[in-house]
Amino acid sequence: MPVLNERAYLQRAVETVLEQDVPGPSELILALGPSTDGTTELAQRLADADPRIVLVDNPAADIPVGLNLAIRASLYPTIVRVDAHSELAPGYTRRALETLTRTGAANVGGVMRADGRTPFQRAVARAYNSPIGLGGGAYHGGTQEGEAESAYLGVMRRAVLEEVGLFDESIRRGEDWELNLRIRRAGYRVWFDPELSVTYWPRESWARLVRQFRATGAWRGELVRRYGRRNSLRFFAPPALVVVLAAAIVVGVLQLTGVLAGWWAVAASVVYLPLVAYAVLIVAVAIGAGGGKGWRDKLWTLAVLPSMHLAWGAGFLWGVIRGAHDTVDTSRLGDRNTPLP
Repeated sequence: MPVLNERAYLQRAVETVLEQDVPGPSELILALGPSTDGTTELAQRLADADPRIVLVDNPAADIPVGLNLAIRASLYPTIVRVDAHSELAPGYTRRALETLTRTGAANVGGVMRADGRTPFQRAVARAYNSPIGLGGGAYHGGTQEGEAESAYLGVMRRAVLEEVGLFDESIRRGEDWELNLRIRRAGYRVWFDPELSVTYWPRESWARLVRQFRATGAWRGELVRRYGRRNSLRFFAPPALVVVLAAAIVVGVLQLTGVLAGWWAVAASVVYLPLVAYAVLIVAVAIGAGGGKGWRDKLWTLAVLPSMHLAWGAGFLWGVIRGAHDTVDTSRLGDRNTPLP
């Protein structure tokens, strides 16, 4: 479990791991980044209270670095990746181990069930759980068991991880997709089991959400630079939205200034049609059953969906054109002015 500034979520996340019914010995390795909110002190208290908890330092704060540190410090042949911002469902680990044995897969994952505690966080959770929000990947609500492109978190065979070289520490976001690509290219299977469920708590504010999605989009753009069309087509929808929006703004300015007039102005107006269709879709989601019950939930849904799509899409274009380089997800670092690790 990589951990950074998770004081509000860490204890419950740890409890759901330690409560798992595991048929054999187990341990929980916490890879601790340089938190500033008391998370490290909480982790130390938890470790003092349970000998199964092992702490390792992750001064770089990068997730793949922390994961590799934790894997190397671990003792057992099966690696269960967990998130400090999530909660494992009862029976998750036992079911995953059974699925690994039954299918012979190298990595097994299930469904991310996002949830929220505030109107904003609930709106983000609904976006995560909707095919409109994150593109309909299997782990965002799939119901059909079978081979998959990637796995959410993942329960993995250590021998396979070591064979393919663990997580790529040069990738700060999307590291799980890239690892699963190498697993599949090595001839192993990645498996989706909808009976596996993990509760995920999204970012708590609009600014943090935008920063998260901008960084995630930039790294997806970097992965497209590295792996091209091995990336699913759904990843190209948000950047297409950004391009169409930019084109619409340019056309609008040209029309208002009279540069585009007459038939040319009418013909150029076709660029608005995808945006109108997108707006209708977002409004329908917000006011429909997926938009929540209260008016605040619905209004936040109207704001959250375009924010996610545009931030991700803008980051993607930047990543494709310039590369992600040292782009960091600062949404876990508190204030925007907090120095990067």
